[in-house]
Amino acid sequence: MLRLFLTTSPTKLHRNHQIDWTRKFLSTTNNQSGFCSGQERMALPHVLIFPLPIQGPVNCMLKLAELFCLHQEIHVTFLNSEHIQQRLLKCTDVQIRFKKYPNFKFMTIPDGLPEDNPRTGDQVRNLVKGVEDVSSPLLTEMVTSGLLSPNSEKPVTCLLVDGIFSFAVDIAKEVGIPLLYFDTISPCALWTYLCVPKLIEAGEIPFKGNDLDALVNNVPGMEGVIRRRDLPSFCRAPDLNNPTIQRIIKEGKHIVQAQGLIFNTFEGLEGPILSQFRTLCPKIYSVGPLHIHLKKSLSSKCSVPKTSTSNSIWKEDMSCMDWLDEQPNKSVLFVSIGSVAAMSKAQLLEIWYGLVNSKTRFLWVQRPGSVIGLEENNDIPIELSKSTKERGCIVSWAPQEEVLAHPSIGGFLTHCGWNSTLESIVEGVPMICWPYFVDQQVNSRYVGEVWKLGLDMKDVCDRAIVEKMVREMMEVRKIEFLERGREMRNLAIESVNEGGSSYKDLDRLVEDIRLMRI
Repeated sequence: MLRLFLTTSPTKLHRNHQIDWTRKFLSTTNNQSGFCSGQERMALPHVLIFPLPIQGPVNCMLKLAELFCLHQEIHVTFLNSEHIQQRLLKCTDVQIRFKKYPNFKFMTIPDGLPEDNPRTGDQVRNLVKGVEDVSSPLLTEMVTSGLLSPNSEKPVTCLLVDGIFSFAVDIAKEVGIPLLYFDTISPCALWTYLCVPKLIEAGEIPFKGNDLDALVNNVPGMEGVIRRRDLPSFCRAPDLNNPTIQRIIKEGKHIVQAQGLIFNTFEGLEGPILSQFRTLCPKIYSVGPLHIHLKKSLSSKCSVPKTSTSNSIWKEDMSCMDWLDEQPNKSVLFVSIGSVAAMSKAQLLEIWYGLVNSKTRFLWVQRPGSVIGLEENNDIPIELSKSTKERGCIVSWAPQEEVLAHPSIGGFLTHCGWNSTLESIVEGVPMICWPYFVDQQVNSRYVGEVWKLGLDMKDVCDRAIVEKMVREMMEVRKIEFLERGREMRNLAIESVNEGGSSYKDLDRLVEDIRLMRI
């Protein structure tokens, strides 16, 4: 630990201060926290968690934060954007739920965007820039000279931030503390991000010609699997000066400078890709699927009341659960494109006609603002409205984990965001993948081609194709997909059981943070 502080502190004065503080840290005992049952131990380490302020990363990191709290060996400060925090307080019991953890607190910071910004998928680039321009300086001040600085009562001893925030490397070095990057997208997708310089050097991007089915050769470990169309969406940009490509290259250079990488995945799903990451960063922690990991941990703590663990920034319509109760076993297709993806009105109608023509029951989440060009008083064809009343249910938002766990659900038409993909895998629900952007293209390829858990419908939005794929999943290959889903579900659950790979990796992560041995 001393070596870490000495090598990362920028000045001699700062180094001496860190050495003094470290000695104090090592010699301090904590007899009043209630965590030790009367045993003396050194003061608890203090982790600052800072997610990308959109639904998926916030949900994922809150679950990890709660797992830390259950271990009772780490102080956690969760830094939310003001916008996200207000949405959470409005839509969930998050304040009550986390209030029972004395070693946890929320703090908020502006994200740099006006309040009326929709923060949808097309705004992610602006959101990241807002965080860099506005949030980053405030975070720096907070941990260097402010409430969480080395001179404060509970100084931060570790930064745990979203992998997209390259500025965190410099902040951690300035304070002289370890940095953990948590990329809440899939490792298989992130690996393609890190291979972008190699793809550019090999001349594989920008694409030459229009053949999107040509195989990609310069992503180690994915030979024979990934086609051009399966690369992250930004790889289709014709100009290497594209801002997203330049940001990804920058992210790749910084992410390997962290003392460790955390992933929401498990060895049985992505072991070969995790092995690739270990060639760049030896400290890899695969602790997922986090949502089931947290449920297991909560159920094993007799003193912890069973409460909702929803971290949704949208108000969930629970009436859909009553509707599901009335449907036959494995008969319903769940349809949702997540919290930031969007579609056109034309795409909405093609998917809708495909669903209706398939004669399959469906539960469809139509998030406000998710359909571009659709007016509130929209003119939906009468046949769609009539058929939906007969065998469909449409809500503005749903409790997704509970929906996927419901016995009536037989399939999931999804944008293939990573949280959604993992939640579907855990419940053994096969997927029809219609990816929207960035990592979702890679995820959908792996679902269909590698994990054999569903069908990849990327780059297609045609009612005949939708109908065909729904019938294939819900009827023709139903047993095949459900059996494969059960296999992968069992692997996921085994990973978070005591002795499983994710269980052990979480213990190792907590211990490394606790002893500052990152």
